[in-house]
Amino acid sequence: MKHRVIEGRLEYTSRKPDMMGKVRGFETFMFTRHSDGKVTLRAHCEIYEPEPTVMRDIIYALDENKQPMDLHVRLTVGDNFMGSGWLRFDGETIECESYGPSIGRLSQRVVAELPVDGFGTHPIISDGYLLSTKEWSEGQKRKFNCYLPSPDHRGATPPMIAQVKIDAQYLGKEEVTVRAGTFAARKFQFSDDGASGMAGEHPPYELWITDDDDAIFLKGGVGGYMMTWYELIELNR
Repeated sequence: MKHRVIEGRLEYTSRKPDMMGKVRGFETFMFTRHSDGKVTLRAHCEIYEPEPTVMRDIIYALDENKQPMDLHVRLTVGDNFMGSGWLRFDGETIECESYGPSIGRLSQRVVAELPVDGFGTHPIISDGYLLSTKEWSEGQKRKFNCYLPSPDHRGATPPMIAQVKIDAQYLGKEEVTVRAGTFAARKFQFSDDGASGMAGEHPPYELWITDDDDAIFLKGGVGGYMMTWYELIELNR
């Protein structure tokens, strides 16, 4: 085969005082890096806490210019089917075809605000990869224009087109040790003052990704009311 595969697993834990270190979910992922420069990301996510539980499966494709192509998502909330959908970007418009018990059968088509920086997919691994689609200098800030299937902080609503503009800053290089090993890394921070289009203000979110083209999420956490932590515990590449 001409493609290259990268596989791994992230562990979700809590940093709330009454739940410090408690496992609250996990994520498995697979990158397929094609010989023509295209990338396909698959991820399975399960969030146990807080209730209701969330289970998400996604397939996300990017072209050789790191532009989003299409996104498939299937969502279960509280162990009940919430919805499934498909988003596609043709360079000018975003279209969505989805179904969910609360929305029925839905078709949407919107003219995109350009440039489109990516699809927001909600798996943690894709947060890091989104950052790698741009060139950065230390201290630099950017505003990412993304289209999501859900503006909810956990992505726990039926798939529909939502536009979000979120700020990110590159904080510099570090060596990082996680359960999966020790890596050269780059540190970033996402921030949202409530004007992004998400469902309310999102607490600051620090994260580290590998300092290479694979841009694999290594560790990170969200403060504020979330108090969550994510860490790479397995990697095969």
